[in-house]
Amino acid sequence: MSDESIRTIKKYPNRRIYDTHDSKYITINDVRDMVVEGVEFKVIDTQSKKDITRSILLQIIIDQESENDPLFSTDNLQHFIRYYGENQQQGFSDFINQSLSFFQRQQEQFQSNMSDIIENNPVKVWSDISKQNMEMWQQMQGAFFGQDKQEDKKSKD
Repeated sequence: MSDESIRTIKKYPNRRIYDTHDSKYITINDVRDMVVEGVEFKVIDTQSKKDITRSILLQIIIDQESENDPLFSTDNLQHFIRYYGENQQQGFSDFINQSLSFFQRQQEQFQSNMSDIIENNPVKVWSDISKQNMEMWQQMQGAFFGQDKQEDKKSKD
């Protein structure tokens, strides 16, 4: 995606957030809505001119996690923290990315097959979905564990 098609959001020192596309101040909840809607954007700090999109996204996650029904358990968060700075950090990051991609593909596949379930044999459709999910999961595991074996081999050499 080109830089022209990415929406620019400016964050001012007074903590206000300005959407340059709509020429108005917005809230962190508006930014969250943009994420949900799939709007591509970047957030620029007006003082430093740095891209602070990741910080804003992390703030949204913190806000979401602070609510009644968090996505991550305390154990998961502790595991995430342990992986920072460790040799396995890149492998863990790759695994999380592959897992999220797998989950996204699974959701898209499920949505596209809903009409087939209604119109055709639901048992066959569910069987096909299960088979495809198992194949994707095995490919993801193979890629992840294959990478671990390569890293183990490198560290022994």
